[in-house]
Amino acid sequence: MTDQPMYESGLIAHGIDTTRPSVARVYDYFLGGKDNYESDRELYRQIMKIAPEAPEWARANRRWLKEVVTWLAEERGVRRFIDAGSGLPTAENTHQIAQRAHRDCSVVYVDNDPSVVAHGRALLLDNDRTQFVAADLTKPDEVLADQTIADLLSPGEPVALVMALMLHHIADYDETLRIAQQYVDALPPGSYLAITHACNPGDGGAVDVLVTELMEKVKHAFPTLAFRSVAQISSLFGEMEILDPGVVRLVDWHIPGGRVDEEPEPGVRDAIYGGVARKA
Repeated sequence: MTDQPMYESGLIAHGIDTTRPSVARVYDYFLGGKDNYESDRELYRQIMKIAPEAPEWARANRRWLKEVVTWLAEERGVRRFIDAGSGLPTAENTHQIAQRAHRDCSVVYVDNDPSVVAHGRALLLDNDRTQFVAADLTKPDEVLADQTIADLLSPGEPVALVMALMLHHIADYDETLRIAQQYVDALPPGSYLAITHACNPGDGGAVDVLVTELMEKVKHAFPTLAFRSVAQISSLFGEMEILDPGVVRLVDWHIPGGRVDEEPEPGVRDAIYGGVARKA
């Protein structure tokens, strides 16, 4: 996608600053999308020099999303989903996955990236069971006060809250923990929380070296990006029951009772972990 002649000093109608890279647009580019600009592609090139596996991280996250949402809708009877930090619409969005599994599923997307807001709302014009809330997820009070969110969280039915590759964009760990706990507290009994998060094992191995170098290279564009330990990621679920196989590499994650068909070789792609938990 090339920059269109509709900008004034890098700004377009929806408040999109094309001179600064966007997390959502870089992720979109990893997935082969076209909703990105030169600033995003430049950061992409920098990342690829250090971590050529990065597009695979993005694709693995989408595969995980499809598996988790399908399982929750088909096997666990979940009909209400919140995709928090949804990113730009791409192939196999949460509402498409959920509604394919069960047509009565309701999905609410939450994001405050101007690119995501503009494209997300356009995508959902003809879907009466899917809505988009433009809100800052780091302000749970405001998000939870939104009527669309409040209605979905009303007692009586479990809700699946998906926070995929979102919480690692909050720099302070204690603040991240507080934010996650506030969302957990708002979930009705029987609800689920699904998280994927950048991980640094801190063991001096290949992943540790890559993550350290990567953070140094991209901190000018994403100064709040934080890779965390498995223990820290696990703590974001609070007192919820973390389901098998636990908080693990995305390539190792499978639905409870399932299995991974083959053991992939360890590598730097192992920097993304995920898990699913249930609230009693």
